[in-house]
Amino acid sequence: MKRILGILSVLLLITACDDGNLTVENIDFTDVTVQKCSDKDILYKVKDTEMLILAIPASVFVNDETPENTSIETTIDNNNIQVFYRQYNGTVSSDNICPTIPAATPNLTEEWFVTSGTVQFTSTAVKSVNASTGVTQITGYKHYIVLKNITFQKPDGSTQFYETYPFGNYTTPATALAFGFNDEADKSTCDNRIFNFNSSEAFILDLGDYDNLFQNSVTTTPRVALVSSTNKVVYRLYSGIVNDAYFCATTLPTTPTLTQEWIAENGVADVSGIIEVTTTTFGSGFLHTIHLKKLTMTRGNSDFYLGDDYLYGSFVVTP
Repeated sequence: MKRILGILSVLLLITACDDGNLTVENIDFTDVTVQKCSDKDILYKVKDTEMLILAIPASVFVNDETPENTSIETTIDNNNIQVFYRQYNGTVSSDNICPTIPAATPNLTEEWFVTSGTVQFTSTAVKSVNASTGVTQITGYKHYIVLKNITFQKPDGSTQFYETYPFGNYTTPATALAFGFNDEADKSTCDNRIFNFNSSEAFILDLGDYDNLFQNSVTTTPRVALVSSTNKVVYRLYSGIVNDAYFCATTLPTTPTLTQEWIAENGVADVSGIIEVTTTTFGSGFLHTIHLKKLTMTRGNSDFYLGDDYLYGSFVVTP
């Protein structure tokens, strides 16, 4: 009899709890990868029948590193930025959130939404490294997202609070810099700048030590200068083709527009940021060949290494 009563008690308990909803005590997506809808500014995590959603403008994630021990913070306002937790009656997928018309099944059984809190994230550059040259290239930016002081509103009117809720890592791609320059540089027709062009790319040397570096005499050892406020090395990427005429115009043309600019860090003697020039004869003129050694290029808080020895190019001067 006791055994029968025990079985009946368990059945009654199961029946009482089986109302189509699962009671959730804690939202846990710790080991779940962050995904993004291809045509919507929505980041989401999926685990079986559950989904955690962060609707946030893509423009919030700037492709630059955040300084050490700092983060970017923005408020969850339920307008531009929203956070939801959803529970379904079957296995859920991107089809339930990303299409303009989401899939009808499985059915949504419960939804919580965040009424207050902030989104914080820190960003670091994702780099590839050439093992033979040491050259690094930024391939993307990884944004580590944390939800702070968030309060979920549940359907029954109760709330659930998290002081710190790690959302996860979201990676945005970076525009690859072609650096498709050949070894033919050109001296500007209007000043002492030296250019190397590749379609929409311009690699510019603006050297205060021009007269010392480019003497019309053969070198036995390279002439050397350091990158500095007067010896500038700048890479620029434009929206269209640029050339000497563009830079020599009295007023810079409005098009093409500058899309990226990277500036070499100042050099340290015998360590980094070194400009070397060797000079040989070339017919009746002199051929100046420029090497940039151990240069680090920076933009904002991001940087990449140009390599131990980068051949910038050569140009001929006829006395």
